[in-house]
Amino acid sequence: MNSRRQLLALLADGEWHSGEQLAKTLGVSRAAVWKQLDQLKVQCGLQIHSVRGRGYRLPHPFEPLDQGRINNYLSALSARSVPYIEILDSVASTNSYLMEKPPAQLTSGHVCIAERQTGGRGRRGRSWISPFGSSIYFSMFMRFSLAPAELSGVSLVAGLAVVRTLEQNGIAGVGLKWPNDILCDGRKLAGLLLEVSGEQSGPSNVVIGVGINVHLPTEQAEMIDQPWIDLKQIAGGEPLSRNQIVAGLVSNLQEVMTAFEKEGLAPLRQSWRSYDVYDGKAIQLLLGDRTIQGIHRGIDETGALLVETEDGIKAYHGGEVSLRLA
Repeated sequence: MNSRRQLLALLADGEWHSGEQLAKTLGVSRAAVWKQLDQLKVQCGLQIHSVRGRGYRLPHPFEPLDQGRINNYLSALSARSVPYIEILDSVASTNSYLMEKPPAQLTSGHVCIAERQTGGRGRRGRSWISPFGSSIYFSMFMRFSLAPAELSGVSLVAGLAVVRTLEQNGIAGVGLKWPNDILCDGRKLAGLLLEVSGEQSGPSNVVIGVGINVHLPTEQAEMIDQPWIDLKQIAGGEPLSRNQIVAGLVSNLQEVMTAFEKEGLAPLRQSWRSYDVYDGKAIQLLLGDRTIQGIHRGIDETGALLVETEDGIKAYHGGEVSLRLA
């Protein structure tokens, strides 16, 4: 562990720590501590409170991402099959980070997580608010023998893995909104961004991006332009382990992606529909300047949305389609 991460680990409890105490624990000078604190402010966007006679503290406690803790939470199978979990202090986007690497340098199952994103992305080019240590910014690289055209339902399968992970961590009442959102109480809790590349006939490379709101600071939350919720609100203020949630994402994504590659979406289709918060409801589909109204009738075997209209049941795929309640 480098000295900057050691300093973060000391400050993570949200309590006051004197410069002298920090310097002694780290085995460096007080000037070196001050320099590292300044770097944390600039490079990681951290707000650090400083009061003469009391020392330094973070505005609120947080659990740093930690390789050892994640490994302790992983199932035995996942621990053996995950090639690498990369933890970054700050990155533009965990998805972009993996997408920019030559696929030959990555092994299927490679995971990248970050404490902060400076250019986090959501679906259709939206920004994803990503302050330091406040949420989960996660990407996994997967290699499939399938052609890109055969992966049309893969984002739905990834959504199932996220919901299962949250339920395993005691988060009830979570549902899915086609194609890539995870909702709770009608508000957005998490989102997915999948990016696919590969040869026309296969194999395919997929980067599965997952963003989960854990505890959003008020000042950052004010920038979100849609109803949102975080895990701390759902859990009644109780702290939740980001490391445990990351481990669950790794295990569940591996499980559902293995099943998807062997059998496609069909065996998981009913499970996905059981979490679909709009199933059977009157909806609107926005396709550019067109609006289609109808009744949500689930998904087909390719993951397309089924909508009952005056002209019968029609299938619509993702891309530029936006789904809303009527």
